[in-house]
Amino acid sequence: MNCKKSEFTLDTNITYLNCAYMSPLMQRVEEAGIKGIKNKRQPNLISGQDFFTETNELRREFAQLINCEKPENCVIIPSVSYGMANVAKNLKLKKGDNIIVVGEQFPSNVYPWMEVAQKAEAEIKTISPPDIKTGRGEQWNKEILGSIDERTKLVACGHIHWADGTIFDLRSIRQKTYEVGAWLVVDATQSLGALPFSIQQLNPDALIAAGYKSLMGPYSIGMAYYGSALSDGCPIEQNWINRFDSENFSNLINYNEHYQPGALRYEVGEHSNFILVPMMLEAIKTLNEWKPENIQQYLTELVEKPISLLREAGFIIEETKYRASNLFGIRLAEHHQMNMLKTKLLDSNIIVSYRGDAIRVSPNVYNNSDDLHKLVQVLTSN
Repeated sequence: MNCKKSEFTLDTNITYLNCAYMSPLMQRVEEAGIKGIKNKRQPNLISGQDFFTETNELRREFAQLINCEKPENCVIIPSVSYGMANVAKNLKLKKGDNIIVVGEQFPSNVYPWMEVAQKAEAEIKTISPPDIKTGRGEQWNKEILGSIDERTKLVACGHIHWADGTIFDLRSIRQKTYEVGAWLVVDATQSLGALPFSIQQLNPDALIAAGYKSLMGPYSIGMAYYGSALSDGCPIEQNWINRFDSENFSNLINYNEHYQPGALRYEVGEHSNFILVPMMLEAIKTLNEWKPENIQQYLTELVEKPISLLREAGFIIEETKYRASNLFGIRLAEHHQMNMLKTKLLDSNIIVSYRGDAIRVSPNVYNNSDDLHKLVQVLTSN
C-alpha cells in the first residue's frame, strides 16, 4: 500500500500525527457532505425511500469492515456514549456484582457503568496500568484477566488504549467472559479502520466506534454492532423510525408496539442524516477498498524504524506485540523534559497530543516516512 496523502487536503506546513484526536477528511468524504447539503436545497426530491437506502448501504459496508455476517446487527449512532448507554440500559446487575474497566479509560466508556453500578450497588473494578517501564502491556493484560471472576457481569475496554495504544488481548478476555457469563463491550474508536477487527473471531456483545477518528468520517456520527444478547432489549430512545414497519409512511399514526428486529431498535432518531450518512458511507467504502490489514501493514512499516531510533535515544515505547501501529505513547526518560519537548514540537509545526505522561503519536495513511523522520529529529536534537 502506498501513502494516501494526495487523498486529503492537509496544510503542507504542518506535520499532522494526531489522528487519535481527529482525522482529516478525505476529499471524497468532503464532497459527499457537500452533495448532501446541496440536496437539502430541494427537499421535494427526497423521497420516503431515501430515509432508508443509504443507511442500509452504510450498515452493509460497516458489516464488511468488521467481518460481520449480519448487517442488521450494525446500527448508526451519534456518539460512543449513546452506544454504551444502550448496553447499560439492558445490563442486569444486582448487589455485589462487578464491572471491569481499565484504568484511564475514555470517560464515555466509564460514566454509563458508574451510573448502573451505583443504582444496583454493584462494584466498578478499575484495572490500572502497572507502574513498570518494560513488559507493561503484557502485565496489564494479565491483571485484567485475573480480575474477571464469577461476579463479573461486564468487561468494558478499548481494542487499544486511547492514550498510549496498548493493545488489549480481546481473545483471551472474551474467553474469560464466556467462562463467567459476562458481557464484553469494546470501544474501537481508536483502532477501527486502521487495524483489522473480526466479529466472527472475537464475538463481542457490543462494539462501539465514533466515526471521526480512524474511521475517517465526520463528527457526530458513529457505528455500533450489537450481538444476540441484546437483540430483544429496550433502547434508550423511543423514535418513529426504529418501530416495526416505519418504512410505511402512510401508516405511521397507527402506532406500533414492536421495534425493528434485532439491533435496529438501538439506532438514534433521525439516523437518516442526509449529510453525515453519505460522508460516513464514503469513508467506510474507501477503508474497505484499502483494507484495514493493508493499512495496518503500511503503518507498521512506517513506524518501525522511528520507534527504534527513539528507543535508542532513551524514550520508552511499548513492545510491538502490545502496541498498536496507528497510535503509540512515547514516555520520557529522566533526562527528558516534557515542557521543552512540547515547545520544540510546536515550533516545528508537528501536531501530536499529550495524554498523561506520554506524548501520543497517531499517524495514518496520509503520513509518510518524512513525517516520522521529522518527529524523531525534533525529539532527539539537543
